[in-house]
Amino acid sequence: MSATPIHGFVQPRFEGARTAFENNFTTGADIGASYCATVEGETVVDLWGGYADEHASRPWAKDTIINVYSTTKTMTALCALLLADRAELDFDAPVARYWPEFAANGKEGVKVSHLMSHSSGLSGWAEPITNDDLYDWEKVTSLLAAQAPFWAPGTAIGYHAITQGYLVGEVVRRISGQSLGTFFRKEIAEPLGADFHIGLPASEDSRVADLIPPPGAPRLNDLAEPDFLYTNMATNPPIDPLQTRTRGWRGAEIPAAGGTGNARSVAQIHQILANGGWAKGKRFMSEAGCRKALEFQIEGVDGVLGVAQRYGMGFGLPSATVPLPNPNSIFWGGYGGSVIIIDMDARTTLAYVMNKMAPTTVGDLRGAMVNLAMWQALAS
Repeated sequence: MSATPIHGFVQPRFEGARTAFENNFTTGADIGASYCATVEGETVVDLWGGYADEHASRPWAKDTIINVYSTTKTMTALCALLLADRAELDFDAPVARYWPEFAANGKEGVKVSHLMSHSSGLSGWAEPITNDDLYDWEKVTSLLAAQAPFWAPGTAIGYHAITQGYLVGEVVRRISGQSLGTFFRKEIAEPLGADFHIGLPASEDSRVADLIPPPGAPRLNDLAEPDFLYTNMATNPPIDPLQTRTRGWRGAEIPAAGGTGNARSVAQIHQILANGGWAKGKRFMSEAGCRKALEFQIEGVDGVLGVAQRYGMGFGLPSATVPLPNPNSIFWGGYGGSVIIIDMDARTTLAYVMNKMAPTTVGDLRGAMVNLAMWQALAS
């Protein structure tokens, strides 16, 4: 048994998940973390434990939340999928239909689906920007609208690590008249009572755990030698996990990397997709609208991450790189190790978030081992 206090509950069938979660603390792999799983709309595992800081001075509580980096992208994708389900957004339409300025510099043919699948050629900014610029929505979106793509859109993939949120978010804003964070809050988080925020109010700062950076310089890909696309993504502006501890970062709407929540809220929100549009007794989308996320868009070696990827509409799809038990599954993860898996066959969501970061972008063994225990129980 772990000496670190672990709280929450598991249904008896899923005790293996508790054992795997506790093991992460026993080995020192985790300092503070939470894990949540839902099946058929019911929460079957809800665990949290450890400490919210590296000094072990603040316990990780039931309502502790943390920046989840790119797991935020799944929330942004869900907003777009919701608009598409309402027939307000056509993924096959040019972005310029909704955002006319975007047509500049040869981008008139870029489709919304290219933004969703990291294939628009806008994996970073061509102009030098600072971390503070990420808090200026008008500036960073205007720069993206004006610049030429780094490659022919739709022909290759390159992870839009920070830019995707602004790109999809501006399309959502042009259609809905609301910022991405406001749309997400009003249409998804508040109706579900889900504790996830894209733009965190200062009143919630005391509940936020500290992300603990991995040792050494950030390393987010598997390329032997960093090339232009990776260097541009990683250094313009520089990635600094300590920035997530600031009020500027937390309060800004950074819809590809700035979301704050816990495993419970991530799992609860994505019940919408896992359960054919239903969550907490409310219908948010049609089942067909949910399954739009499964539609294959593009695959190949990602020019930024340096690994083979298969992208659906806003999510990763199962592949040799990321094998999942059921084919109708989607996933994504955040820098450091957070991850969400949505299995539409098993109507299951599996979510893990933590504060001790690993040098990884799409989950690591900590969440994977708890997920494996869940899959073993589901298959038995």
